[in-house]
Amino acid sequence: MKYKPPKLMTFSKDEPITVEVVNKFMEKHKLEVARYEYLKNMYRGIMSIDDEPTKDPWKPDNRLTVNFTKYIVDTFTGYFNGIPVKKSHSDKEILSKLQEFDNLNDMEDEESELAKMACIYGRAFELLYQDEETQTNVVYNSPENMFMVYDDTVKQEPLFAVRYGVDEDKKLHGEVYTLLETIKISGENDEISFGEKTYNPYPDLPVVEFYFNEERMSIFESVISLVNAFNKAISEKANDVDYFSDQYLAFLGAAVEEEDLKNIRSNRVINYYGEGSEAKNVDVKFLEKPDSDSQTENLLDRLTKLIFQTTMVANISDESFGSSSGVSLAYKLQAMSNLALSFQRKFQSSLNSRYKLFCELSTNVSNRDAWKDIEYTFTRNEPKDIKEQAETANILKGITSEETALSVISVIPDVQAEMKKIKKEGSSIPMFDQDKQPSEKGTEVPESNKE
Repeated sequence: MKYKPPKLMTFSKDEPITVEVVNKFMEKHKLEVARYEYLKNMYRGIMSIDDEPTKDPWKPDNRLTVNFTKYIVDTFTGYFNGIPVKKSHSDKEILSKLQEFDNLNDMEDEESELAKMACIYGRAFELLYQDEETQTNVVYNSPENMFMVYDDTVKQEPLFAVRYGVDEDKKLHGEVYTLLETIKISGENDEISFGEKTYNPYPDLPVVEFYFNEERMSIFESVISLVNAFNKAISEKANDVDYFSDQYLAFLGAAVEEEDLKNIRSNRVINYYGEGSEAKNVDVKFLEKPDSDSQTENLLDRLTKLIFQTTMVANISDESFGSSSGVSLAYKLQAMSNLALSFQRKFQSSLNSRYKLFCELSTNVSNRDAWKDIEYTFTRNEPKDIKEQAETANILKGITSEETALSVISVIPDVQAEMKKIKKEGSSIPMFDQDKQPSEKGTEVPESNKE
């Protein structure tokens, strides 16, 4: 079964948000939930091979699943933000407030989960709210129980969002988040009603969508058919192994008594003979199935390559990665790097929306436009050749400034701070002193070195 990626749900911003409107969009969202559950099951390793028709009891019926989807998601998210996103701001006071906000909400884990959800479902949501101490909190939400509706203008700005769930008694509970208020909803048998309304403290919708791409497609959605084909092929291969382990023994031209069969099993000896021409017709052998091992292996190899090529995620478990370094490794990671750059732009846009909401409250920061000056640093979590970086920095020292040359070395997280340390210690990194003569450092040149 194929699942089409969802389209943005839109509604006129001039129309009132009524019970009927919310109920209509909830029905649309319920149609998408099946797709979200399918993608989640794929990530967990529950795949289509489990739904194949059951074979006859006497036939081998293996149901093997190779969880490429989890490997692809975890590898990419580890590469994308295994090293957390760094935020900086020119105003130290605002930077301190941002750090307090991040620490309060364990933002490194929050952003890791948002990235993973976006890769699995194609989208994820983050809800902002004020706690009893008027502190701003965030919590991530799966698109399985939350959706957002945009206005129908060219800009397609967020209009309202709905989060809901069903309890053990099959009663629905949730909230509708609008630009002005938060409305409690409840219902039963697909009939909902509005309840308590509370004021929205934010000037905008307190929900942010994080999405993997404009199409809201999962990172592995384009290779679902390939993964299912691989699972089917490897399951049939396992069936073949079981078949060969339990082959039938054929007796041609000879009658076999039940007692003889017991002796064959016990002594593992077969001795049948005939007289004259009958002896030539006696044949004992195992029934063998035609061997298609090489064909199956070629298919499995081809499917594996296509899965990683199509998703643009590198198969870092491949043996060739262990012997790669420098430019060779960069080329192997190029496709995944391009994919990460594309996702980074979407992710940063969502981060801007989050911190805009945070800065718009005067209880958080004094400048509501402070979010515009936040600088984000995304660092790819990939192997680093420190020796090669040091050699590159050494080459650059005669061409660029010392700051630029030091920025090449990944073990230096803050170049400005490093330069201050060097200045404070009263010495420079040796590679930047090679052009200085000993006499320039206050050391006299030994007589043996003078011409």
